[in-house]
Amino acid sequence: MKLLTVKEKETSVFEKMKDVFHYKNAMAAPRMVKMVLNVGTGTAVKKDKNKNETIADRLAKITGQKAALRGAKKSIASFKVRQGDPIGVVVTLREKRMYAFLEKLINIAIPRTKDFRGIPPSAVDNVGNLTLGIKEHTIFPETADEDIKDVFGLSITLVSTAKNKKEGHSFFELLGVPFKKQEEQATIEQKAKKARKRKPKAEVPLTAPAAE
Repeated sequence: MKLLTVKEKETSVFEKMKDVFHYKNAMAAPRMVKMVLNVGTGTAVKKDKNKNETIADRLAKITGQKAALRGAKKSIASFKVRQGDPIGVVVTLREKRMYAFLEKLINIAIPRTKDFRGIPPSAVDNVGNLTLGIKEHTIFPETADEDIKDVFGLSITLVSTAKNKKEGHSFFELLGVPFKKQEEQATIEQKAKKARKRKPKAEVPLTAPAAE
């Protein structure tokens, strides 16, 4: 059985979603626009001046595209950050590189994540985009052995033309994004709700009996 690529799955989205979302033509079906990879370095640059360059080089190996530095939009004295100081690295992928990276992310990188149990449906926002956090960049096969010394996390945003959360979730699911099962997600949410309700009882202060 031939395994379909992400691009091939995207072309079949219209036929699989038209009855649910009532699309009149193929152009109304959602499609991928771009992928944005972002790494925030923050004040860590103060300790290591080459931090941004190191992360940019590693992102370039992972994505196949040169990364760009992002500066602070305003000065924050408490963090010792001035406007324009480089505090992050970003890569924006489109077209062929986007599909190639998404293929690698779904089929290689995510399965290598430790204790991975699926992406929560809440990762899809109200405008149909999906954002997920990667704790360790070493899940990508391009990382070398020396990268283990300076492991960093990154956020990946999949931008689509989906109009809302429900449409975006269905679209990414058809592309092969491994979401958590509804039953498992409901159980997790119930446990979290019970944990919030279970508050520790206030301790009653001990007082000496009043003198007669």
